Amino acid sequence: MKSLSLLLSCLALACAVTRAAEPAAPAGRAAWVMHFDSDWQVKGGLPEKVLLLSLQGLANRTEPRLYAIHPRDYQWEITQPLFDFYQRKHGVRFTEIKDAEAALTAFARYAKGYVVWDPAVPATMNVAFTIAGLEDALVVTEAQIPFVERHGLRRIDDLRGRYNGQTDAQIYGDARQRYWARCNKDEIMLMGGHAGAIRMPGMADWGVRERMFFHDLSANPVHAAELALNRELLGQLHPGATVFGWHSYGKDTEEQHTTLLSSYGLKMEGLHNLPNLSFNCQFTFTPGFRFTNNHHVARDAKLTAEPKVYLSFVQSDSIGIGVWTKPGRGKLPFGWQVTMNWTKFSPAALEYFHESATPNDYFIGGLSGPGYMYPNHIPAERFGPLMQEANTMMAQLDECVLEIMDNSAADGNVGNADLTRETVDRYYAAFPHVIGFINGYGPARTRDLRDTRPMLSYEYYIDPRRPRAEVAADLNELIALNARRPYFLLVHVRESNDVNSLVEVTKQLEGPVEIVPLDVFLKLAASAKTYTTRYQDPADPKHFAGYK
Repeated sequence: MKSLSLLLSCLALACAVTRAAEPAAPAGRAAWVMHFDSDWQVKGGLPEKVLLLSLQGLANRTEPRLYAIHPRDYQWEITQPLFDFYQRKHGVRFTEIKDAEAALTAFARYAKGYVVWDPAVPATMNVAFTIAGLEDALVVTEAQIPFVERHGLRRIDDLRGRYNGQTDAQIYGDARQRYWARCNKDEIMLMGGHAGAIRMPGMADWGVRERMFFHDLSANPVHAAELALNRELLGQLHPGATVFGWHSYGKDTEEQHTTLLSSYGLKMEGLHNLPNLSFNCQFTFTPGFRFTNNHHVARDAKLTAEPKVYLSFVQSDSIGIGVWTKPGRGKLPFGWQVTMNWTKFSPAALEYFHESATPNDYFIGGLSGPGYMYPNHIPAERFGPLMQEANTMMAQLDECVLEIMDNSAADGNVGNADLTRETVDRYYAAFPHVIGFINGYGPARTRDLRDTRPMLSYEYYIDPRRPRAEVAADLNELIALNARRPYFLLVHVRESNDVNSLVEVTKQLEGPVEIVPLDVFLKLAASAKTYTTRYQDPADPKHFAGYK
């Protein structure tokens, strides 16, 4: 997902997804909050944030003690609204922590010592995070040693000089020999994303809390040694395990890494900068809360399409990095792809979204299953158990539409995003209770209709950088080219698009055009099959061949 959607299991730990959720926080629970700034420069604010994130993971290991609020321009826009939600609905009484000095004064007792990383050898940050989780250590640079020692912490390990001149494959290979046996095998942390002068390990608190192995190994075949080690680690995870974080922007692509992990039947849950999971996982839904979606039509309803254009908007890439809190939401019917396994590690966020939904906001399951995966590459023996997990979460979330995405043969929002006939067969068999499926990221051509349940692909992708006049012109061109009516025009809205600008786009469409909610859209598509059944053809061109 481009971010994506975007997933999760951990058997042995306090927030294990295979255990029942912990009881709701008692009214009046005390916690602390810090405000982070936007400086993630390696030579600027990163070292302090690395220290604080390791501290957060340790402080939150047994109770939700420390929460971070990020600036409004941070990619995950929900830290302030969710902070307000915790106060209002869970009765949490927050005390502000002003700086790192105050944070260590309050929480240094949860650490047994510190480990030193070297910013000049970037991979040492991830090795240090691994050690932090296993040894209850804070992650510090050389300059921070006097600071943490003033708080009574001792040196547990020192990575300065250990890995000088070594490749990332060599560094992580050594880390595997030293630490892998003690790490969680239900979860692993792919701490990639931003690379170079800026790094943004916002999810590190979660990996430290859960004692994960941290790395940013490449899935790009040109990095053969890294790919081989990556495969070894993925192959030793437990069935159905989750890869948290995100691929390295400096090494490989989202498509390469998601293809790789899907071939092992594993789930991806990102991004690398998703904050506060060590805090969020310790809250369940408020007493009496139950998900109730904004269904516009009954599951067994039969609608009849008229000779017109029906258009439906869907925003994927996880609600939390989209425009949920920005002006305009609710003016148009919108489908919102929900990161379903937040039911397991961030329930309060899902309750917040449902509580603040307008009648025009409709939630759908995704992405491709119980986590971000490419279904064309999921092993046959793993598909059934994974989709049963997805079915269970969709039932809990009152969702009856599943969004699918497989970019293993694509490149971003262009290229071949179609599903094979075998994959489509598996979805229809695995999800008997959905009213339909949608597919793609950019435009795709997979379409089907079985027992009144359509599968339709996106016809258009709205890039937030594309001028609105050109978006309207593109849509009108599609309407003109697809002259047979009814025409079902499914539009993917990239997460940072402005809803108000889309309202203006709809006013420029040449009709008759009706903007409808997604569930209505699928019911109408079931009534008039003016689209051609199609699957991925082995002879189709592919931008990225994937792994065999």
